[in-house]
Amino acid sequence: MPEGDTIHYAALRVGGALTGHVPDRIVTPHPSFARDRWPERLAGRPVEAVEARGKHLLLHFGGGLAIHSHLRMTGAWRVLPRGEPWPRSPRAAWLVIGRGDDAVVQFGGPVLELLTEARLRSDPRLRGLGPDIVAAAPFDEARFLRRLREDDPTRTFGDALLDQHTVAGIGNFWKSEGCWAAGVDPWRALAAVSDDEALAVVRALRPLMQQSATDGRQDRYRTIYDRAGRACPRCGAASRIRLRGQGDDNRTTYWCPECQS
Repeated sequence: MPEGDTIHYAALRVGGALTGHVPDRIVTPHPSFARDRWPERLAGRPVEAVEARGKHLLLHFGGGLAIHSHLRMTGAWRVLPRGEPWPRSPRAAWLVIGRGDDAVVQFGGPVLELLTEARLRSDPRLRGLGPDIVAAAPFDEARFLRRLREDDPTRTFGDALLDQHTVAGIGNFWKSEGCWAAGVDPWRALAAVSDDEALAVVRALRPLMQQSATDGRQDRYRTIYDRAGRACPRCGAASRIRLRGQGDDNRTTYWCPECQS
């Protein structure tokens, strides 16, 4: 699943192509939109802003309409200059917004909807988000800790970090990398994780995720993720990185049993 830095990077690129302009064309190839009349409803409206909130991407159009997207496990946003090969089949495109030589394409859905700004403001999926770890605005550490402590104290810390109600933007990759960087055991119950330890994880992650959001180079921060069985970069050959499914969704967690305690 794309994480918060990936969505912020997509918003930066999509915004660069569309913000301040009226699209030349809007096409909704997927059969799900056959009766929704998006091209007619958005015709002549400029794109006023493109933003990311956690893992949600929003395109704000003039006249009080907005497109809301959540990519879940399968979706992707791409800005494709004319003549550049598409990374997926055109049949996988749910939305194509053209301006000049660029085509902004959303592939694979699965959450893609046109809403009024009023409805967007009241949407519980957005209103319920925790502080965005990638956003330029100062990160609200007190709010993060308050929501963390409102959670089930027996829940494992790594699983809690994926709860977008607590902190928006962290996914499986950054959960594993952040806990390793701060030396915190992702399997420890919340009740046994101090505020200082919880903050050490988000403070370690925030600058890395913000940098990744500007250039799209998330993989350069890969230290332990997807490296089960290899020597721990901190402990050396004395310990090997392990992996195991965590939480109700069995999301894979990577950690070092030696130096994360």
